[in-house]
This record gives sequence, C-alpha cells and structure tokens, in this order.
Amino acid sequence: MAVAIVLALAASLANALSSVLQRIGVQDAPAASAMRVGLLTYALRRGVWLAGLACIGAGFVLQAVALRFGQLTSVQPIVTTELLFLVLILGVWFRYRVSWRDWSAVVAAAGGLATFLVVARPDGGNRVPDLGSWAVTGAIVGGMVLAAVAAAATGPRWWRAAMYGTAGAVLFALSAALTKVFSTLVTEGWGHVFGHWEPYALVATGVLGLFLTQNAFHAGPVTASQAALTIVDPLVSVGIGILLFGERLHTSGWHVPAEVCAMAVMFAGVFVLSQSPLVAGAKDESRQGERLIRQHRPRVGDGSLSAGRRPARRRAPDGGRRSRAG
Repeated sequence: MAVAIVLALAASLANALSSVLQRIGVQDAPAASAMRVGLLTYALRRGVWLAGLACIGAGFVLQAVALRFGQLTSVQPIVTTELLFLVLILGVWFRYRVSWRDWSAVVAAAGGLATFLVVARPDGGNRVPDLGSWAVTGAIVGGMVLAAVAAAATGPRWWRAAMYGTAGAVLFALSAALTKVFSTLVTEGWGHVFGHWEPYALVATGVLGLFLTQNAFHAGPVTASQAALTIVDPLVSVGIGILLFGERLHTSGWHVPAEVCAMAVMFAGVFVLSQSPLVAGAKDESRQGERLIRQHRPRVGDGSLSAGRRPARRRAPDGGRRSRAG
C-alpha cells in the first residue's frame, strides 16, 4: 500500500507539472487560434509543451502502476493532490504570493473531493453496457461539453479557462470509461479489438479532450483550469460509472450526511479559490495579463515591501499595472 501511495503522489506531481508546462507552451499563442486546430499546431512546435505532454504520459503510467499495487478507492483520492502540487509550484518556483486563504481553499477543494470518494467508495460495476446505454451517456456528455464551451465564450479569462477545463474534464471522464472497455477487449485478444467501435471513440474523445484542455491553458490562469480538471473529472467518472456499469455508492447510515458535508466543503473551497488572485487576477510584472512566468524576487531593503507584500504599483498608460521597482 505504501508503494501505491508514493506512486499516486508522483502521478499527481507529474500531472501538475504537465499543466504548468503546457500553459507556458500555449499562453503566447495568438488569440485568434482559440478553438482552432492552429492552437495544437502552435503547441507542437514548442519544446516546453512537448515536455508537458511527456509528463502526462508519465503521470498515466505512474497512476496505472499505483492501481496495480493499490485499490481504486485508495489511489483516486490521492491523485486529487495535484491541485496542491500546482499551488506549491506556483509559490516556490514561480514565486507567486500564496496566502493562507489560498492554501485553505485548495485543501478544502481537494480534501472535500477525496473525502467524498473515500466515503462513497463506488463499487460493483460488473454490468456490460449496451449500445443504448452508451448512446444516452454520449448524449449527456455531449450536452455538458457543449454547455461548457458555450459558457466559455464570454466572461473573464479565469472563467473561460475553468469552462474549457470543465469541458475537457468531462471528455476525459468518458475516455476513462472507454478505456475500461478497451482494456477488457485487449484481455480477450488483439485480433478482434479493432473490429469494435470503442477504440476509435477512445481516440476521438482523448484528442478532443486534449484540444479543449489546451484552450483552457491558453484562455487564462492555470489554477482555474487545473481546479476544473481535478474536480470535475472524478465526479463525472463516478456518474458515468453508475449510469453505464451499474456502480453503487455507499449511502447507508452515516455515509449520506458525510458525503453531503464533503461535497459542501469541496464547493466552498472552489468558491473561495475562484476569488483568489491565483485564479481571478494572477498578474506578472510584464503587464501581459496572466502569463505564467517567474516573478522577480524583492530587493532587500526595498521600502515598498513589508511583510512579504508585493511592490506598490502604479497605473500604466495602457491601463495595465507595473511595478515601481525596476
């Protein structure tokens, strides 16, 4: 079990790194490339983005091996810590100011979700879904994706990032269900695998999910998109598992109030996090908006600093803000 925990934490770190690297890879893409194939072609020419893609592969392998040594109900809650790793990276490497309020919100969001997964403990799932069940699930997922993309058409940058992230997370949840079926087909022999529709649907949902997450990283702060990916994916996966495979949640006795409380804590954490400068207004000193770059360390003895606060800023001619120092 200890091995599974270590591997799951490593997978979470890899996923957090992948989000940071891919955000850096697409943040300078032209605004006109949003929701266009040109965004992916731009990303494929950036080495930092390809490094992020490699981190996704590493995270997938680490999580798969963790599941080999531990149970899904033990590993999946640990994977939600990638949001914690992301904030840690922003604070330590990129030198963003992370307040206790930010940490509390992140812990509440990830911890509430992890608690829900531990208490609910989805099990069962032995049903083989028929084509009608897949059609209903696909229609629901498609509606959720279209609604999220439509919501991303307007609003502040953090909102667009969160909505594109939500759309990508919903598709990743569907691709996880397709992966479950695909792995079963493989155990029966490769000869007939590609005679089924599921492998092609798996590739299509995976590519479209990747495309939408790149739009999330391109649209705004990485914290907003990562919060959506971390929280929406497992929740939608639980719903798909119940609908398609007949999985059941533990709802007897104390489980229901505990699950409701866990969800309340999670949503409270998400709400507080949405108000944080890390999400709603993470600025750098280049006056380029929410570009993810390493912040300058304050100079010792700078009179504009106190108790770890950032330098005072004045209004720039173009309406942005810039530092008085340097």
